[in-house]
Amino acid sequence: MTILIFGVALWWGAHLFKRLAPEARAAMGDKGKGLMAVLLLASIVLMVVGYRGADVTVLWTAPAFFTHINNLLVLLAFYLFAADGLKARAAISMPNPQLTGFKSWALAHLLVNGDVASVILFGGLLAWAVVEVIVLKRAGVRPAQRPWGGVRAEGIALVATVVLVGVVGWIHNWLGYWPFG
Repeated sequence: MTILIFGVALWWGAHLFKRLAPEARAAMGDKGKGLMAVLLLASIVLMVVGYRGADVTVLWTAPAFFTHINNLLVLLAFYLFAADGLKARAAISMPNPQLTGFKSWALAHLLVNGDVASVILFGGLLAWAVVEVIVLKRAGVRPAQRPWGGVRAEGIALVATVVLVGVVGWIHNWLGYWPFG
């Protein structure tokens, strides 16, 4: 469990470093981007290893229909990521579409995973995303206004979302977790 907690903490620290210590981050220059990328990759590895190795202590058992709510929230999360990159209408109309998608993804996983390790992992990441939005607002960071990507962008975002959900579902199945109820 310690590895999992350290991974979540490293994720928080690497993401918030730029906002909480802007002078130190600026002093690192472009080399800092590489270091942050390595730290984030290390945090993901630690979270995966820690989560897979954690003892299962069940806090609650989700009703079966939560799987469908989970899948809808994950679909929304993936759509917001795709829409943001393609400048689809939904993404250009909200301030932080990727963080909103990330919160949707984390909440979805909390709904269907009622064990301690899941609460630490998905709850910790959900809390990070909430704090990140607050920190960005307090820092006065506003997303740049972007033009709409057009009907083509909307279509590509929808197709990319469905394909990504299928691929991630296949990976979950390969890892031993059937995600579709």
